[in-house]
Parts: sequence; C-alpha cells; structure tokens
Amino acid sequence: MGSTGTVLRELRGAQKSSKGVSLYSRYVNRPAGRMLAAGAYRVGLTPNQVTSVSALFTFTAIAAVALLEPSWWLGVAVYAGLAVGFAFDSADGQLARLTGRGGPDGEWLDHVVDCAKMILVHSAVLISFHRFGSLPGEGWLLLPLGFLFVAVLTFCAGLLREQLGKAAARAAPVAEGPAAPVSRVRAVALLPADYGVFCLVFLLLGAPGAFRAGYAVLAVVHALFLVAFLVKWFRELKALRAG
Repeated sequence: MGSTGTVLRELRGAQKSSKGVSLYSRYVNRPAGRMLAAGAYRVGLTPNQVTSVSALFTFTAIAAVALLEPSWWLGVAVYAGLAVGFAFDSADGQLARLTGRGGPDGEWLDHVVDCAKMILVHSAVLISFHRFGSLPGEGWLLLPLGFLFVAVLTFCAGLLREQLGKAAARAAPVAEGPAAPVSRVRAVALLPADYGVFCLVFLLLGAPGAFRAGYAVLAVVHALFLVAFLVKWFRELKALRAG
C-alpha cells in the first residue's frame, strides 16, 4: 500500500471526464472525494462500504430536516451532512477505478442511493413545511412535490439516455474523434443544476421565508434545465438511430 501522496497521484489519473460537469463538482466535490477515497484506500474500505458511508451522512441529514424544527444551527448541520455525503458519493467511484474493484453491484448500489436521496430530500422538505412552516398558503406544499417530480425525472431520463447510448455504441461501434475540449462556460452554466449547489439552500433553514424563496427559485431552475436536457437527449438518441 503506497503513501497517501502516491495514492492521490494515482487517483488524479483515474478521474472521469470533466465534460458536462459543473465547476462545483469539478473543483470542489471531486477533489474532496479524491481525498476521502485516498483515506478509504489507506484503511482498507471497499467502494461499496464508501457508498454506505455516503448514505449514512446523507440520510441522517435528510432525517434531521423532517424531524427537527428549522434553525440556523440545523441548517449548517444539514448542509455539512449533505455535502460530506456527496463527497463520499464521488469517492466510491474514484476508489473503484483505483482498485479495479468496481462492478455492476457497486454501480447498482450507487444509483439506488442516489435515487433514494433525491426522493427523500424533497419529501423531508414537504414534511418540514407541513410540521414547522408558517406557510403563506397550502399551495406551498405542492412545491416539494413538483421539485421531486423534476429531480426524479431528470435522474431517470439521464440514466436511460446513458444506457441507451452505450447499447447503441455496442451495436454499431464507430471510430471516435478527438475529445472535445471542456467548456468553462458550460461548467458555469451547469452550476444551478448541481446537487452540491442545491445543498447550499439548507443553510437558510434558520430563515423560513428565505429558505422557501431559495428552494422555489432552484425548483424553477431545475425545471428549465429538465426541459433543456430532455430536448438534448432526445435529439442525441434520434441521431444515434439515424447513424
């Protein structure tokens, strides 16, 4: 087992492409995940165990949103739990690529945890609104349900686009050209749709009105991104069929 510095260098060489990745994931979450992956490698954790650690941090923070009265200290604790869980979510894949111990079971477990957190985080906001929120009207209870719909549809449609694209590539392989350069403008534009940026809104839990406003703005932004993604993915799959 090499030194931590050696492991970090190997992890830097085992990174996924930065194409289609926001600045937060590229410069914050992935580097944090790399440090956690190096630590996990040093203590002998498997990628699936790292996924379980990610789930523990994430689901504990989500449960706190639903069960505890909103406050500033709760917002900081929830954000920290979600952010650390997200970093471990990056670490499991990096560790799998480093050790060669990844497999269908690990990919399946990772997706199950991702899907669960998307469902539960918005469900927890709905419960918090109902239990603790002095809402301007009951219509606000529909907001987390709408955000939940957008988040799950984006996740499922994106995953299906990826799998159908891989299947089409296997059925009709084509020579790949040079990789397109990573767009900094695109990385900035994707920031509002990044889960790590979404987690920041929980820092406003101590100010219910500000939290509702921030959460509503993110819901609208994610809905707009969903429309753009669906159009993009449909066109890409249609082009694959034509090719």
